[in-house]
Amino acid sequence: MSASFRPDIQGLRALAVGGVVAYHFGLTALPGGFAGVDIFFVISGWLITTHLMQEITETGRLDLWRFYARRARRLLPAALFVILVTLAVGYFILAPQEQALYSRGAMYASAYAINLWLLRWSFDYFAADALSNPFIHFWSLSVEEQFYLVWPTLLLLAAWLRPGRRTAVAVIGVAGLASFAACLWLTSLSPAWAFYFSPLRAWEFAAGGLATLAPTASCRPQLRAAQGWLGLALIAAAYLCLSEDLPFPGWYALLPVAGTVLVLLSGAGERELTGWRAPAAALSLPPLQWIGALSYSLYLWHWPVIVYAQMLVPDLNASQRLGCGALALALSVFSYHLIENPGRRFGWLTAGARALAPALALTGAGVAVAYASAHLATRNIDPAQRGIEQAAEQPSTARALDKSCLLDFNTVKPKPCAFGPADAAHTIVLFGDSHADHWSTPLVEAAKRNDTKVVTYLKSSCRASRLSTFNAVLKRYYTECDAWREQAIGEIIRRKPRLVVISEFSFGNLTRDMPDASREAETARWQAGLRSTLQAFSQAGVETAVIRDTPISDSFADSCVARALWWREAPSRCDTPRTEAANDGVAAAERAVVKSVPGTLYVDLTDRFCGATECHVFINGKLAFRDRHHLATAFAKTLEGPLEKALF
Repeated sequence: MSASFRPDIQGLRALAVGGVVAYHFGLTALPGGFAGVDIFFVISGWLITTHLMQEITETGRLDLWRFYARRARRLLPAALFVILVTLAVGYFILAPQEQALYSRGAMYASAYAINLWLLRWSFDYFAADALSNPFIHFWSLSVEEQFYLVWPTLLLLAAWLRPGRRTAVAVIGVAGLASFAACLWLTSLSPAWAFYFSPLRAWEFAAGGLATLAPTASCRPQLRAAQGWLGLALIAAAYLCLSEDLPFPGWYALLPVAGTVLVLLSGAGERELTGWRAPAAALSLPPLQWIGALSYSLYLWHWPVIVYAQMLVPDLNASQRLGCGALALALSVFSYHLIENPGRRFGWLTAGARALAPALALTGAGVAVAYASAHLATRNIDPAQRGIEQAAEQPSTARALDKSCLLDFNTVKPKPCAFGPADAAHTIVLFGDSHADHWSTPLVEAAKRNDTKVVTYLKSSCRASRLSTFNAVLKRYYTECDAWREQAIGEIIRRKPRLVVISEFSFGNLTRDMPDASREAETARWQAGLRSTLQAFSQAGVETAVIRDTPISDSFADSCVARALWWREAPSRCDTPRTEAANDGVAAAERAVVKSVPGTLYVDLTDRFCGATECHVFINGKLAFRDRHHLATAFAKTLEGPLEKALF
């Protein structure tokens, strides 16, 4: 063990990986466990800056070959092994189109650039579809590797300008402040960039780097202990108080970052553990040391284990999740002792320029195997699988005309889109969010046969009901929706259409996880908002039809059905019990509001999706939904007749 080894840092690693694993395994008591990654970033900044500054101070230069060889020995063998095993197991679990997609992700993970790939495909770390990506957790390792490429150059620049700690502090401080400012700006404007893009996470590494350059003048043990306990309290607050609904990283990332810095500073300086240094002593307990040593392997293994387990058993109970944790831990012990530790001592990855060739060979092997996996998966997509893929990708009639017919989050000015002859005898308006959009396909066709033009007013995640809601992507209240809705209602009334057709994402889906008291209060607020919208049209003499929302499935229909076909099972395995999917109670409340407003019709086509006990995702040989709750366009066309009968 190195003389510079610090048991408290090993304990911090255990806290970091423990938070991440707890969050990914669904431990609701730690909703902010994802902040464990930020702890890792600060620790990396501290350790790397310490080692590099020591070498610069002692020799006046940096042996970059030696530095990168150490990183390769530390990271590459275990990462490549996990990638290869994950790809191999994925062949039997993932549908071929998923294999092709995620194998491309594995290519980028092998090259430590998957964070850039995730940005390219707009993957949201907190979105439900991220649960299917077995390589998404490699984003943080990619950020670290990109940090390792740039950081030595930054420290050499500081030494070239003027040797000494002050210049290094100034250079790191400027870089860190610039990164933090950009991160704050983009956390609300473009959350994915703030989350995944390494320059916008550099401030967390810089915080660790600045901490290691802080003056080491000793202070009283009581103060050092208080500093350490305060740091641990901040980390605990991050785990307990943060959640995926908050804009992150942004200001909230200061909690785990500041907490980690305080703990690192508390443990710096004198080496002996005393009663006053209880925080460091607590972090040095044997169980934390053991988990800390396994932290890298455990981080690599835990995510593919839980992802594949949830695909095989969608409703994992507590004991099954505990079993998954035990499996991830066992795999971590195996790879730590047989892959990770021996990899640090392999002669062909020793220090020096000669280490570059085997490191590149390992990286190239990972890329090549992932590429071959993607190619094989593409060849395994049979006509039935291809049909599922095409059905999920086909846009609605409105979006096929122009993607911007369904407005994005930021646009406030309404954009009406017209379908049908301009001189039609009648006009119908389709008004609402993406759940109104998927009805555009059958509505436009039904309108054509009835000499009627359809005009759409659609905005993503924006209900027609006058109700301010929280936007999970923007991580704030959706004020743009409120402004757009009022403008749209005014424009629609001025058009004097024969009918306004409204549909929106069921409010029951938003409140399904709320406590009963909160759900009742929110439902009443939604009913008032829906009534206000309907009354606005009724008082203007415009008739309205409200289409009951579609059911919501437990799984993504396209992926689940494709997997069922790959496993040679019936697509009915993807069905959801009606009691969970159909929101019958909310529909009754919605119907009551509609009946209370004159000139308003309620359209209920739920029997087209659901029987008495189950709601289906594959109906009469067609994929009914393209995800969990949006109609697949090909199936939506089959609803033209029932919709025409209800409206015309």
